[in-house]
Amino acid sequence: MKNFLRALRFSWTYRWRFLTSVFCALMVAVFWGANLSAIYPVLNVLGTDLNLHQWIDKQIGEYERRIENYQRGSEQLEKQLAQLDAMPLGKERDRKLASLTGQLAREETHLSSARSNLFWSQKAKLFINKFCPQDKFETLIALLALVFIGNLIKGIFDFWQESLVGSVVSLTIFDLRNRFYRQVIHQDVSQFSEQGTHQLMARFTNDMESLSSGLKALFGKVVAEPLKAMACIAIACFISWRLTLLFLVVVPLALLLMSKVAVYMKRAGRRVLDSMSSIYKVLQESFQGIKVVKAFTMERHERRRLFEGGKDYYKQSMKIIKIDALSGPILEVVAITAVSGALLVGGYLVLKAETSIFGMKMFDQPPHWVTLLQLYALLVAIADPVRKLSNVYNKMQSAAAAADRIFDYMDRQPRVNSNVHGPRLQRHHESIVLRDLCFSYKPDQPILSHLDLEVKFGETIALVGKNGCGKSTLVGLINRFYDPDYGSILIDGQDIRQVNLRSLRSQIGLVTQETILFDDTIARNIAYGQRHASRELVELAAKRAYAHDFIMKLKDGYETRVGEMGHSLSGGQRQRLCLARAILRDPSILILDEATSATDLESEALIHRALKEFTKNRTTFLITHRLSTLEIADRIVVIDHGRIVAVGRHEQLLVNCDIYMRLYEVQGQRRVA
Repeated sequence: MKNFLRALRFSWTYRWRFLTSVFCALMVAVFWGANLSAIYPVLNVLGTDLNLHQWIDKQIGEYERRIENYQRGSEQLEKQLAQLDAMPLGKERDRKLASLTGQLAREETHLSSARSNLFWSQKAKLFINKFCPQDKFETLIALLALVFIGNLIKGIFDFWQESLVGSVVSLTIFDLRNRFYRQVIHQDVSQFSEQGTHQLMARFTNDMESLSSGLKALFGKVVAEPLKAMACIAIACFISWRLTLLFLVVVPLALLLMSKVAVYMKRAGRRVLDSMSSIYKVLQESFQGIKVVKAFTMERHERRRLFEGGKDYYKQSMKIIKIDALSGPILEVVAITAVSGALLVGGYLVLKAETSIFGMKMFDQPPHWVTLLQLYALLVAIADPVRKLSNVYNKMQSAAAAADRIFDYMDRQPRVNSNVHGPRLQRHHESIVLRDLCFSYKPDQPILSHLDLEVKFGETIALVGKNGCGKSTLVGLINRFYDPDYGSILIDGQDIRQVNLRSLRSQIGLVTQETILFDDTIARNIAYGQRHASRELVELAAKRAYAHDFIMKLKDGYETRVGEMGHSLSGGQRQRLCLARAILRDPSILILDEATSATDLESEALIHRALKEFTKNRTTFLITHRLSTLEIADRIVVIDHGRIVAVGRHEQLLVNCDIYMRLYEVQGQRRVA
């Protein structure tokens, strides 16, 4: 429950709303008990020949008679105690003294109780004489009207209590989701790829919903239901605290059962959430890869995967359903057993006109059947909140499992230190130096080994090599998507691990092979890195990327929505928009990772022309296999198995580097084909 308690801290901001809801719940409990108390006068009106005026007079006379009897008995006991003074000291005198003292204490207790009852009866008489009619039927109408008004007021407080609890829970989840997103979005790129986005999606949706249900149960029923039970207990104790206590002995047993159920519920809840994550994974992969699914006619296979995931989710869900369904009846049986036991004891006392059973005193006077029915109704009313709380406890355990999964992610710290308070990197203007750079994603599996390279400001460096040789990893290190295991990267003499991360990335423009566009307008996609850029600057960037012409041919121009991942546009158009986004950022360092690999010849020519103009006066790292793109490079760096094997211009490498020559020949054969 540790993480569930951590989630509760997010509710502290809204404590006044919660406290107001507690007040509303308290008023609901008061009117709940008051409405149940109306059973007693209603039964008296229906079950006797007396109206309320006559009945209250009879009650007052009965209490006065009892007071006289108790006073008389107390006086006789005091006389007997006085007579003991004449007895010699000894065991016999001590025994009689103890016996008489005990009897006198009981008489005094009965006398105090009778006087209290007389006081409240006299108060009730004033009310009855002032407000209650003499006619029994009119009295019944008045009582039912009071019950109706009481229920109406209770309903108003109930509505406000539910509304306030709902607002506290919704605002708490709102804040927690935002904090969770803030924590996740600042994690490293590698941390996203390790777990997969389906895991995050499940935590943002299903886990948050489970946590919300648990918080609502905690702030709602856990507060309201015990207050209702306490109101009924207070009234029941006023009738007979001994019989009520006999009923309440089952509460520890109920709590024990609930604790046992909770262990299974939390375990089952965690499995259900894991199963839901698996379903998200299948849906995400099949929808994102829908073209591949259809091209390879794998619809049946994907349906089977979802079927298996759904079947596992069904099995795990049924465990929760069965536990939840079983806990309610078990507690209900326990409660009914206790109520039945109390009713049997009360029934015996009524039928036998007794006040004690098995030597235990239950009433001061033999109870009336109306009193017993009133007590029975109150005990049943106590059992109902206890039964509802069993369901609440199950929800809280599911919420605790969800909180564990959520905070498991929130507690993860990014491996790349952002250095918020570190020195800001001034705009790059000198050099970028890779010094003895080593990196691996997994231990003993190096991707880059002892790389050394110096790049002057304004140079365009092309990185070439076989797939998997470490080219993309290298530019990822410049962006600080990862930090090197050994060695360093210096920009203008400063180690990028020591400077403010935001000041570094704000100088880098990135265009990747996988075009990333958001389901928004073209203008906002171009201005994604510079959200406050004017329309003139956006259009200028689009013109420099040779995208303005095709944009203006679209129906809504720059206000055209590109759809999910920009699928309403061609590959070349998407790539030019990504280039325009990088141009608008005006970076001092430009990284192009296979930026023209998925474009047609016309788009490639336009992008090539744009790059020739844009790479001036900025340092550019270019990953490509296209020979035409290599023409704009000042130097070409050949990488093989994570090492730099050659650096030079195109003509030099054709003579001096066998690896580059083979890559060139393969590329030439592809162009001919």
